[in-house]
Amino acid sequence: MTIADNIRRLRQQIPDHVRLICVSKFHPADAIKAAYDCGERLFGESHAQELTAKYDALPRDIAWHFIGSLQTNKVKYVVPRAALIHSVDSERLLAAIDRCAERNNLTANVLLEIHIARESTKHGFAPDEARTFFARRGWEQFPHTHICGLMTMGTATDDRTQTRAELHQVRSLFDELRQQCALPYFTELSMGMSDDFDIAIDEGSTMVRIGTAIFGAR
Repeated sequence: MTIADNIRRLRQQIPDHVRLICVSKFHPADAIKAAYDCGERLFGESHAQELTAKYDALPRDIAWHFIGSLQTNKVKYVVPRAALIHSVDSERLLAAIDRCAERNNLTANVLLEIHIARESTKHGFAPDEARTFFARRGWEQFPHTHICGLMTMGTATDDRTQTRAELHQVRSLFDELRQQCALPYFTELSMGMSDDFDIAIDEGSTMVRIGTAIFGAR
């Protein structure tokens, strides 16, 4: 199947209120252009250098989402180019993003990554760390950054019951924090990839990050 075929099939499964992030990391510009020609405008990258190169080479109406682990020394490349940074996994990174946004005279839009998976290789705030951050109104320390919601990656497992339980837990945390902070821009819940996006949508995801089901294996 072609990229266009894959997108048409996915669009039949994804409700209009859920945004599709086409995960284009490691895929060439011509593959991204094929998805772009189908009307897609949201693309996800996970490396600062790759994002920079594609940002310069592809149409400027693309909204780039940064979805990978971000080192503080790479923030300067990502903040001016990313419409949304999904993977803020520490206050140290949040502070670096805020300083960079101030230098660039812009507001950075970010999601806090929640570590819910049973894997030490994945990153993020533990749920109770996120609760503590919001209880002390931690976002007020970062005036050049909007915390727009939460992101998570579930455990890599074929057990869909476990996947649903993990995503449900993050959805419950999202609802709790949204009520607590009452920030008008805290509206996004980024959950779900090629293998579990249907569960994520059921559990309230507002955006799904799909690469393999669009572009094929890397």
